[in-house]
Amino acid sequence: MEKASSLIASLFGSSSSSTTTTTQAPSSTISSIFIYPIKSCRGISVPQAPIAPTGLRWDRQWLVVNSKGRAYTQRVEPKLALVQVELPNEAFEEGWEPKEDSYFVIRAPGMDVLKVSLGRTCEVVDGISCWEWSGSALDEGPEASEWFSRYIGKPSRLVRFNAASETRAVDPAYGRGYKTMFSDEYPFMMLSQGSLDALNEQLQEPLPINRFRPNILVDGCKPFSEDLWTELIINKMTFHGVKLCSRCKVPTINQDNGIAGSEPTETLMKFRSGKVLRPNNGKLQGKVYFGQNLVCKESLTGGKGKVIRVGDPVFVVKQVHSPAEAAA
Repeated sequence: MEKASSLIASLFGSSSSSTTTTTQAPSSTISSIFIYPIKSCRGISVPQAPIAPTGLRWDRQWLVVNSKGRAYTQRVEPKLALVQVELPNEAFEEGWEPKEDSYFVIRAPGMDVLKVSLGRTCEVVDGISCWEWSGSALDEGPEASEWFSRYIGKPSRLVRFNAASETRAVDPAYGRGYKTMFSDEYPFMMLSQGSLDALNEQLQEPLPINRFRPNILVDGCKPFSEDLWTELIINKMTFHGVKLCSRCKVPTINQDNGIAGSEPTETLMKFRSGKVLRPNNGKLQGKVYFGQNLVCKESLTGGKGKVIRVGDPVFVVKQVHSPAEAAA
């Protein structure tokens, strides 16, 4: 605990007002981009990703549901961590659209390979729910249903977000006017390599980035700098840090075997809890925070050139002085 407290003191001051930063030098650089096509299944590391109205294109576009249409996640079905998804390489190019023979591939231990068409017309099914949202979705068919039912051991279906008729709004208290698909709450989540390194210094066994499932990993900044960023520019696009990312059970699940443990939550509670970061807010003291949720202004409008790439510099325009001032 003493080591963790020293780390906090070295990173953040005690100023009580926000500040505006305009610097010509980038604050960090994108080192990795991750997309998770099926919610709670394994992510894909990609060199670039187009910005869609709901986040990175293809991110959390699919969902595995039970017989009542309710979302499965690793919280209750940790073996979803072992499900690998592969999209066509060209799917991450700006403007690419699926053809009739386009498909994505799903693999899992002990299962045959499943190919799911990206170009076919799907049946619309009602009664699908993901956290606070409920509505219709597109059923990917009996073969996918049988595959996931066998893998999970319970009646299951694979559904796709029905963007033609459904909208899932971001909480207007944090991102009014923005929307997402089947992510937990927000279109993008950013984390820094410095934050991961600082956490791993506290752990007996270092953890890989896949425990935390960010969309954007940046490098070159101090640990937990992303807590403070409220406005940043990437490839001429404006992103807003709208809410610190509170962590659930998923980071405790080993993504290589689906087995849960006590870490990193146990260690994060010592120096990343609401009690430590936001001592004057009693409602949030039991939560732990790791990462920053983002929205992108340019996702609200049409136009070309909306792509982020590994190697893109990140310029911080506005930031607060401490995590206590950040929205959470």
